[in-house]
Amino acid sequence: MKVTRPMLAAAAAAAALLLAGCGSGDEEAAVPTTATGSLEHIAAEVKCTPDMQTDADEIRQAVCKNADGKFILATFATDRGLREWINSAKDYGGHYLVGRKWVAVGESSTVTALRTTLGGDIEEGTDHGAHKESGGATHSSH
Repeated sequence: MKVTRPMLAAAAAAAALLLAGCGSGDEEAAVPTTATGSLEHIAAEVKCTPDMQTDADEIRQAVCKNADGKFILATFATDRGLREWINSAKDYGGHYLVGRKWVAVGESSTVTALRTTLGGDIEEGTDHGAHKESGGATHSSH
């Protein structure tokens, strides 16, 4: 059977649909459309009153607490600002629920519970626990 460009395009489209979560997986079906809006709007979606910590042009950050637990909620002026913040924050470990221009940071169970309301993608930070056992020594080979 000769593979043609239209066949490759159809296969690529099918793969894209599966990767985008358009399959029939039960886990993906339970995740709602990702929330958008201001920090206050997103906080209201998960029934928390934000305790503002940072209110700047590029980032707004608050501590929130609801029935799911305590978490940090931050919104960003740009997608790039969000991604740069997450890439830096991940070095400290943690669990991140990431939406468009917002992130919620908390315990794994809290982030998972928030996802049922806010949608988004869960990202995990790097666990440097093994490095702490060295008595605080730093890596000199870098």
